[in-house]
Amino acid sequence: MRTKSKTYYFIVTAMLAAVAGILMSLEFPIPLMPPFYKIDFSDVPSVIATFLLGPVSGISVEVIKILIKLITVGTNTMFVGEFANLLGTVLYILPLWFIFQKSGGTRKAAILALGVSLPVRIAFSCFLNACITLPLYAKAMGLSLDEVVRTVGAVNPLIQNLPLFLVLATIPFNLIKLFLNYITGYLLYDRMKELQVVKGWRTRYDS
Repeated sequence: MRTKSKTYYFIVTAMLAAVAGILMSLEFPIPLMPPFYKIDFSDVPSVIATFLLGPVSGISVEVIKILIKLITVGTNTMFVGEFANLLGTVLYILPLWFIFQKSGGTRKAAILALGVSLPVRIAFSCFLNACITLPLYAKAMGLSLDEVVRTVGAVNPLIQNLPLFLVLATIPFNLIKLFLNYITGYLLYDRMKELQVVKGWRTRYDS
């Protein structure tokens, strides 16, 4: 039964990762946002995997989906976007799982976990953009940081400097994207729980 439980674990993780890889390629832009800020629902499978199988499965889904996109589509951000996505993975999956488990694994615990991990990841996204991803993106494109901000300003004239970039672009973008992914992921997980998918996994795992 132990071998069967591992097989079930890997199959479900692989299936969710494949779905995430496809969803990551189905992205669309948001008005007044930088061209490299695009919405997709590829975090939904990792949210489901985290609640269903644990943090290792959730992180695995995120890593595999990035590899799938790089192989099938490539990168349009000189790997900077993928790097940022990977760094942000642990930031929301581990708090999500830790709070969910410590709060009893109930529906209220899931909502609390989502409510805490959302602002944490948004705050860290601001740090990443200001200190890592924007400078890397500017270097990859052969531009200065100020030039990158001015380029973004062409899309949204209100953005004139880095702080305004974070307030008018990074925060609202991440809030929209993460909220949509978190809520969708939780609702699907909750439905799977009602269909006893979670119960089926726990039985296999504990046997």
